[in-house]
Amino acid sequence: MTLNDKYKAVVAYFEQTMPDAQSELHFSNPFETIVAVILSAQCTDKRVNAVTPALFARYPDARAMSAATADDIFQYIKSCSYPNSKSRYLADTARMLVSDFGGEVPADIEQLQRLPGVGRKTANVVAAVAFGQDAMPVDTHIFRVSARIGLTINSKTPLDTERQLTKHLPREILSKAHHWLLLHGRYTCTARSPKCDKCGLTDICSERRKKKE
Repeated sequence: MTLNDKYKAVVAYFEQTMPDAQSELHFSNPFETIVAVILSAQCTDKRVNAVTPALFARYPDARAMSAATADDIFQYIKSCSYPNSKSRYLADTARMLVSDFGGEVPADIEQLQRLPGVGRKTANVVAAVAFGQDAMPVDTHIFRVSARIGLTINSKTPLDTERQLTKHLPREILSKAHHWLLLHGRYTCTARSPKCDKCGLTDICSERRKKKE
């Protein structure tokens, strides 16, 4: 099977099994999106979704949050992982949104990365889910799953994985493919004890083939 054939098979599988894949984080606008994604770093979506309703009620937009101190924000997010650093990121990001972007979240990936606590993955997520752009955020799930299946070859970094995936996947499905691979990694192709018996991709999985040899 060629690499292109493998990509086509993977896309066909997920189109059938996860046609409506989307983020499990709860948000309703670009500001809520960037806040939720910053909070989700090394934290479960379930935990983030538990804290954001009260946080968004108190700080519904960047201007409201820009008036808060990190300590103020900490009280709302303290049950998330790394609440001290994240509360500082959120306070500083809100202030920069107001000072540099008129209180609005920018849609440009490079501009997004100027914001405190926003790396390339977070910027790609915001661009994809908040603005509907064709972007491929790469987290640990996507990095792992892509390598296991054999969609990426000798990828050493998330950026390398992003480049390989964007080269071979149709541009118009990049953001959906991000959700496919992430959810597959979260629930089926897990880091420890992957559930291969529940996976429909075992016939084309490079990792599975290696184990059989």
